[in-house]
Amino acid sequence: MINAIIADDEPAVANIICYFIEKEKLPVTIVGTACNGKEALELLKHNKVNLVFLDIIMPFMDGFKVIENAPDNNYIIITAYDSFEYAQRALRLGAKDILLKPIEYKQLLQSITRAVGWKFTDNDTLNDILEYINLYYAEKIDLQKLSSEFFVSPSHVSRLFKKFMGTTTVEYIHEVRIKQAIHMLNEGKYSIKEVAEITGYDSLNNFYKKFKTHTGTTPALYIQMHK
Repeated sequence: MINAIIADDEPAVANIICYFIEKEKLPVTIVGTACNGKEALELLKHNKVNLVFLDIIMPFMDGFKVIENAPDNNYIIITAYDSFEYAQRALRLGAKDILLKPIEYKQLLQSITRAVGWKFTDNDTLNDILEYINLYYAEKIDLQKLSSEFFVSPSHVSRLFKKFMGTTTVEYIHEVRIKQAIHMLNEGKYSIKEVAEITGYDSLNNFYKKFKTHTGTTPALYIQMHK
């Protein structure tokens, strides 16, 4: 699990990040929020974190000063200013990525991945397996495939998922696929059949079944509800 703090003087920013984390069940725990740079430094002193969402323009101390005073952290800069100068300075100080406001889910996920990789758990083998699934979810993946790919037994893979993820390997794969399907349906560029194929389902019936299990509705009704 990734422990993170959010430092931004706009409460709406923390709200939207927390909303995406909760809605998408991302493996991120927000251990504290700050509305200025000084509060951010205090949180960093008293909490062990893997990730910091950091605004640049804040009262008392800006984001650049925070990084300079606590450089040994993974920072994602949050800013409303699409400024090359800001970006260059932030990256030079060691920031892992930059998020432009308003924050979108896809950008958030990409930034977290760039900043900390797929370190979802305390188990390196499982982290590697999770990364593999999230990258190759559209391919045919099963326990035997994963055990061969990572040189562990199928039963060991199953135990890792049960212990750290609280689910089965197969259900996690479907969860990743359906999340991707939802984003594709929201984009409106593909038909339901195309989405099913792109996300790894060779049977439209199976896609409908798994979609309803994870969302409580069918793909067709989901599209109507979110138009």
